[in-house]
Amino acid sequence: MNHDTYLNSYLADILATAKNVAVVGASTDDKRPSHWISGFLLGKGYHVFPVNPLHRGEMILGKRVYGSLAEIPEPIDLVDVFRRPEHLDSIVDDVLAMSQRPQAIWCQLGIRNDEAAARAEAAGIKVVMNRALVCEYPLVYERMHASSAQGHAA
Repeated sequence: MNHDTYLNSYLADILATAKNVAVVGASTDDKRPSHWISGFLLGKGYHVFPVNPLHRGEMILGKRVYGSLAEIPEPIDLVDVFRRPEHLDSIVDDVLAMSQRPQAIWCQLGIRNDEAAARAEAAGIKVVMNRALVCEYPLVYERMHASSAQGHAA
């Protein structure tokens, strides 16, 4: 897949079908993007599972921090990545080792690793790279729902 551009429907499908989101690289520092994006996701009704081995057992926004994806006790639909691109290979390894794999991996701005993405996609996992989920949410998800609501009103 070409990761330079994405169809709105591709992004909207990921955001609309995800319920449980693992935030890999979650920070306890409320000035860090991973912290406030976790809050954004919680505010939109997603179940957030912060992942950071340095903060295992601590709390972020009232949610227990897990040391790895494997420790999360529920199936994950979306893995939201806040780690440098060179860490994406090991994150994909962790995802592929999960008994119930997520439907998608979302890599935030500045995070792109085409080889890791190709491995995930070969296993049937959708990948988004170098995109800010918080920016795409109103542009894609809410727009798609607004147009379907207008269709029902007609």
